Amino acid sequence: MTDTRQFGDLATQLILESRRSTLADTLLKYNDNLVRSVIREQRDLEKLTEGAEEVSPALLIYQTAIIRNKRCLLAYHKHRMDRLRDMYWAAGGALPHILSSQDIRSKLSPHEVDFLRQYSSSVMDYRAEFSNELDITASITHPPKDLHVLVRVVRDCGVIQTELGSIDFQKGQRFMVRRADIEHLIVQGYLEEV
Repeated sequence: MTDTRQFGDLATQLILESRRSTLADTLLKYNDNLVRSVIREQRDLEKLTEGAEEVSPALLIYQTAIIRNKRCLLAYHKHRMDRLRDMYWAAGGALPHILSSQDIRSKLSPHEVDFLRQYSSSVMDYRAEFSNELDITASITHPPKDLHVLVRVVRDCGVIQTELGSIDFQKGQRFMVRRADIEHLIVQGYLEEV
């Protein structure tokens, strides 16, 4: 029994992988082999359509498969870029925090790491214009109720310079500090509100 495959089956697998990623609310490992297979199929289909003199049903099928594969590839990569952007903002714009995680880093392609770096650079350039007035990387899901917050140190993060002086955050300690001074540390997971 031979294994028959239709044009577009590989591209459909990419879309199903994106859907699984969305349902599991996680970023799956970049499927380089499948992407390369779809691109190979794309090239094979383009060779079949080259030099066609007249429009035939076969030519229309090949062209439709080419367009479908292209749309599936674009949708797969758009989904991954959206997930990366969401991760960036969830980490409070802390790119080193994202890229230092081996779990996340192992799921990314080199091009996605470059995308994150360029995206972060663009955000920082934009942010530099008005960083004194507004921090666009601060969380807005829960507006602060108080200026000061009681926090517990979950991971050592060293000495942090605040408006009122420097504080040495060591694991297990508790502090009452200005929210604006340490908001980024809460988002990155170094501190947690008590």
